[in-house]
Amino acid sequence: MAWVESASPSFRARHESTHADEVDRVLHSLERTREYLAQNFPLTVDGMSVVFHSGFASLSMACPMVPLTWIAADPAARRYVAGWSGRHELHIVRPDVLEGRGSAVPGSREMLAATASTLYARRVIIENNPDVPVRMTPRRVRAELRWAWLIEGAARWFGGQTAHARPAIARRLREGRRPAFPPGPRDAPLLGGTVIALLVHERDERAAARLACHLHPQGRRAALRHAFGNRSAAQIEEAWRAHLARMAAAA
Repeated sequence: MAWVESASPSFRARHESTHADEVDRVLHSLERTREYLAQNFPLTVDGMSVVFHSGFASLSMACPMVPLTWIAADPAARRYVAGWSGRHELHIVRPDVLEGRGSAVPGSREMLAATASTLYARRVIIENNPDVPVRMTPRRVRAELRWAWLIEGAARWFGGQTAHARPAIARRLREGRRPAFPPGPRDAPLLGGTVIALLVHERDERAAARLACHLHPQGRRAALRHAFGNRSAAQIEEAWRAHLARMAAAA
């Protein structure tokens, strides 16, 4: 099947010719996400290419870290590991494949539909955080693991996935052990965004963006204390666990 290119003011896409309409909708969504992120982050990223794959085998061949990320994630979050954000390219599977991956649980298809926006938000966060190298170096890998709850969580919140994650979060709390605070790398794709959601609820989006743009030299709990107005880590954790319980109860 022939591959073609489509374009919007800020993005280019490579995709199969029979899926042009679906791709145009994703590009339009990315343009809206870029405009939204520009309200909260000093820098956005233009000129990125979006590569649409026919399935997860093709995505995994192009981005070998995807299956490793899938394995590392909690089972409740694996369905939503559906792409990869590089320095110049976003790699995702076609929208129709994403829709088919969704479950009948409310919010599942909406989370998957936000995959491209989430990956782009992740790229913008990296661009705005001088403490995280843009290139994939050992220092970048260490930062991504230690601060996964922040990088991944902020990407999924600003990308629009966390708003639809209640049922998946409820499953995680039912089936898994008590999550750490802040969430570890295994829980970051699903629970990291809930920390950002709590911060937005108690402060605002600008506070969440400021948190995402800097890795506090004294560590994760110091970063959270500063972001939440110098509340103690114990107080923030208590508020977060209550927030998780409310989300799960509303699912």
